[in-house]
Amino acid sequence: MNQTLTPFHTFHLPAKARQIIEFSSKAQLLSEWQKADQASLPILLLGQGSNVLFLDDFNGVVLVNQLKGIEHREDDHFHYLTVQGGENWHELVQWTLAHGIGGLENLALIPGVAGSAPIQNIGAYGVEFERACDFVEVLNLRSGETFHLNKDACEFGYRESVFKHQYREHFAITAIGLKLAKAWQPVLNYGSLAEFDPQTVTPQQIFEEVCAVRRAKLPNPDEFGNAGSFFKNPVIERAKFEPLLTAYPAIPHYPQADGSVKLPAGWLIDQCQLKGFQIGGAAVHTKQALVLINKENATGADVVALAKEVRRQVRAKFGVEIAPEVRFIGADGELDSEAITR
Repeated sequence: MNQTLTPFHTFHLPAKARQIIEFSSKAQLLSEWQKADQASLPILLLGQGSNVLFLDDFNGVVLVNQLKGIEHREDDHFHYLTVQGGENWHELVQWTLAHGIGGLENLALIPGVAGSAPIQNIGAYGVEFERACDFVEVLNLRSGETFHLNKDACEFGYRESVFKHQYREHFAITAIGLKLAKAWQPVLNYGSLAEFDPQTVTPQQIFEEVCAVRRAKLPNPDEFGNAGSFFKNPVIERAKFEPLLTAYPAIPHYPQADGSVKLPAGWLIDQCQLKGFQIGGAAVHTKQALVLINKENATGADVVALAKEVRRQVRAKFGVEIAPEVRFIGADGELDSEAITR
């Protein structure tokens, strides 16, 4: 254990790895992965570490995605981008706007790299990654074969995709394909975006508003380590929602196409008056209850204990389960975050 992981993940916890390798080509990724696999070492693929919580030192090899490059082509109706997996997501959003391409502006300031976006089906302000997805390029790390999955094959759901299931082990996302309509339509149904006039608003204005709101709520990881939204917004059955609406008429809620209802986890946590609540060095952020922060040299155990208590209080008050969105990494690989914090 001789290489520190602290700068490689946004929680900045004091964890180490046996070896950290930054790869900048598919050939290098394949070679290093197969070398570690043959040595029977645990392997972790990392982008910018913005959605991981290290609970222990990692016994194996961490491979950090530095694949770079953006290719652009267009036809009469669409812009098509092929983006290498190691490109910074927010910088990609800025790149599209600088080239007069709208469609990603609601997803501004989401931390991480392009290759991580399909795994979580990242989303914000009424837009999810799948809306822009054309294909995902995947590398089979055992065979060396590269193949493309179209949007339907990715089986996207809320913070969900096929990359959390059948393509989770020994596969790597090396690039994404985006398809963005030239007939741009704004998405203004969340928060302060609703105040814009859909006839006159520009992608740049939406981008700037999203950035302003996120910066006001979310702590800079260099100041307080964090992984952004720690919990997923729960989606519950309509029958379970009705009594909640009676008890809490002001509860924000978002009806889903299948009749279920999505609730903002941040609001539920806030109603439990947990902003600023602290266990060990980990705390609930004072400006956004959905964010858990490394306030004072927190350990992975501190964050787990805090997440457990937040879940317990939300369950006790509302009868609703909130589950971690962040991936928990143990000494030998990913762990079941729901089971650990239940």
